[in-house]
Amino acid sequence: MRTVVLLAMLLVLTGVAQPVMTRRRHPYVKHWKHETFGKRAVAGVAAGAAVQHVRHHPGKYGRGVTGFGKRVGAGFATHAVTTTVEHAIAAPLHEDLHYHRSTKRGFGPRMRHALVSTVVTRNTKTGKHTAAAGRISGHAAAGAFTQAALHTAGGASTAGIGLAADAGVNVAREFWPRHKRHHSRRRYSRHRA
Repeated sequence: MRTVVLLAMLLVLTGVAQPVMTRRRHPYVKHWKHETFGKRAVAGVAAGAAVQHVRHHPGKYGRGVTGFGKRVGAGFATHAVTTTVEHAIAAPLHEDLHYHRSTKRGFGPRMRHALVSTVVTRNTKTGKHTAAAGRISGHAAAGAFTQAALHTAGGASTAGIGLAADAGVNVAREFWPRHKRHHSRRRYSRHRA
């Protein structure tokens, strides 16, 4: 089981599976790349590894630069499994993977919206609310991966921590101050011949 998971990860990360994905040109592919390899994803993995390194968890990775490197590698592998499974499940179900701020006023309704949006999403075709099967499956797969391949933590705890982190990010997105965007008008010079 461990070698199968690692082989699948290697194929996805090295790009051998790339021709299959580019033939379809599904809109989720670009989103998956950004969520897996983007600046925010790398910063999140590094921050998580730093917290785990300070806590010296798991202890088998040791201390120093080597221990930190192992934590970064394990964190990135877990993150890649999460986003890959999430997008693979969400694409055929047409799940909206973006967070949309609440239009309601007041702390309670907005907090409820942020927390519920962790496990409930909209179908992009019908607009109806549906369970976020992709997100839940992604975190469950990450839990199974850490338990089977990395031998570091229980699968349920990893999945729960991942969903809790998503809920925290949704709350931050909901209550982060909104900035008004100023659209500058560009003046185009007309060239006369």
